[in-house]
Amino acid sequence: MSTFKPQQRRLTIKGRAFHFVSYEGRAANERRGEKAEPSMWYLMLEGRRCPTVPCQPDQPEIEIDQALLRWVEEQGLNTLPAVRPAKAPSARATNDRRRDWWGAS
Repeated sequence: MSTFKPQQRRLTIKGRAFHFVSYEGRAANERRGEKAEPSMWYLMLEGRRCPTVPCQPDQPEIEIDQALLRWVEEQGLNTLPAVRPAKAPSARATNDRRRDWWGAS
């Protein structure tokens, strides 16, 4: 049984939010042809994860943040514009409804 405890770090760099999650490494599996992977921090992007820096469970949070910030800067992600959430659709006036339920005017 593993004692690894996943962690999450949320950093805002130049107005852009970044979400990082730590994942436990795994041993090699020769039968499946899989190589060993170390514990890593991953950047979470739209349902995908991108490996960033090695994860050391006893590392202080400030060092983790500095390593992740350094990685973001090395990748050039800090120069991209901040993503702004889409505006919620405005409520339609009651007299602006379509006359027919199937959408014809």
